[in-house]
Amino acid sequence: MGLIPVADGQVATVVTSLEMRERPRPRPLPPSPLRLVRWAAPASDKYRTLFRRVGAPWLWFSRLVMAEDALRAILDDSRIEVYAAVDRHGIELGLLEIDFRMEAGCELSYFALVPEMTGKGHGGWMMAHALQLAWRKGVERVRVHTGSLDHPRALGFYRHHGFTPTRRTVETFADPRLAGILPADAAPHVPLLGTSAAR
Repeated sequence: MGLIPVADGQVATVVTSLEMRERPRPRPLPPSPLRLVRWAAPASDKYRTLFRRVGAPWLWFSRLVMAEDALRAILDDSRIEVYAAVDRHGIELGLLEIDFRMEAGCELSYFALVPEMTGKGHGGWMMAHALQLAWRKGVERVRVHTGSLDHPRALGFYRHHGFTPTRRTVETFADPRLAGILPADAAPHVPLLGTSAAR
């Protein structure tokens, strides 16, 4: 069994792709003090702020470095739906993004809560809403992807909610902490090998 070296300054993750081929049986929505709010064509800064809050612990950075016109092409596309999970005070604590651009299906592009909200049942509540929204007329398959850098319970969470793993791939990318895109203390579970531009 061989080990493949990963260069300093690079990060590697094993990505598991999952899908659901049948609509889940209807069930009552789990209780939660949160509510899901549709963000139709949200302002880029507002979107990136929430993306950073939910994603920085897992080294999500793609939407933070995306060119403005490319990001607007996504956020302004009516086939892509963005939702924020908000508390009673209107504070955004979660992000759900569903991409309906694939034929006869959709993808949960982003699904996350801020770290302090995990492990309290809010993820199950948000997934129940996500599946209600995803399984609409014409949808025959719902996809989602998770990587080994994500929350350690993410893969089990998706499987628990009816997703089946279909393939694994390895993704490598430049560590966003080294370029100052994310702070050096983001994702402390992933060793930082190199010198951060933010230092």
